[in-house]
Amino acid sequence: MITIRKGVDRGRANHGWLDARHTFSFANYHHPDHMGFRSLRVMNEDRINPGAGFPPHPHQDMEIITYVLDGALAHKDSTGGEGVIRPGTVQYMSAGSGVTHSEFNASDAEPVHLYQIWITPNVRGAPPRYEERQIGEARDGALALIASGDGRDGSFRIHQDADLYASVVAEGAALSHAFAPGRFGWLQIAKGGIELPEGSIMQAGDGAKINDVETLAFKALADSEILLFDLA
Repeated sequence: MITIRKGVDRGRANHGWLDARHTFSFANYHHPDHMGFRSLRVMNEDRINPGAGFPPHPHQDMEIITYVLDGALAHKDSTGGEGVIRPGTVQYMSAGSGVTHSEFNASDAEPVHLYQIWITPNVRGAPPRYEERQIGEARDGALALIASGDGRDGSFRIHQDADLYASVVAEGAALSHAFAPGRFGWLQIAKGGIELPEGSIMQAGDGAKINDVETLAFKALADSEILLFDLA
């Protein structure tokens, strides 16, 4: 079964400097039917104005992945991790026993557009960790593994039995992913739009809960960028 959550139905918080869309309950947005899915807890699409951002704030026991679509995001945290993340580079922070970090738009002229993803860990109190990875062309026309529980294929090794894939798909191209028995999925359309085999259309901002599906297949209706989770 594939259950689509339309982007227009997400929660919204517009703080002036930040325009955010919340797929799942977050901060002041609460919906009892959308508290997360499996270990996937947060799926926020953020647009941050030039020069603006989040001042230092704490996190604990959460796996946090930041995926930039446009612009540049500057990060600094209490582990000593810091960098500027742009499209093609993905950031991972394991908050573990506790970390403080800040995130700001690195540009004074252009907005930054990103997804921030939180995954609930399967271990508490682990040492905090920060990493960055270039994925670039590995996403082109393929599902590139970004994060996994075992760190295979050069992916981030996270504290959860969850795989995260990203792909940039050209208009008209098709992709598929096979789920092992008992696994679940979440598909997020970051840019463009796709068509599922049964004819359902998903556009940018839409997400879909996937269960009891052996193979997920879709065709890009426009040049698209997608995130796919394979979850225990």
